[in-house]
Amino acid sequence: MTLLENLWYGNVHPVEEFLEGNKEYKNLLRIAAKDQERLNDALSPEQAELFEKYESAVKEMHAAAEVEAFSYGFRLGVKLMIEAGEILTKSDV
Repeated sequence: MTLLENLWYGNVHPVEEFLEGNKEYKNLLRIAAKDQERLNDALSPEQAELFEKYESAVKEMHAAAEVEAFSYGFRLGVKLMIEAGEILTKSDV
């Protein structure tokens, strides 16, 4: 099966794969979870609800940014491949 077919059938998970071995990301995630727990313990119920709404909005914002970054990176990669092909074609002549 080709990479494109694997992507189509959901066998390729770019977000999971590029973060899989990232120690810095895992450390930051651990710190954020610990700080979030401490913050939630210190907030009143009303403040906790507001903070939950804030977190939800930030997560949606990050998800939208990730989609755009992936899309931009893909388009840039395709443009680079096209340009490389044009350079190779010119050098073959």
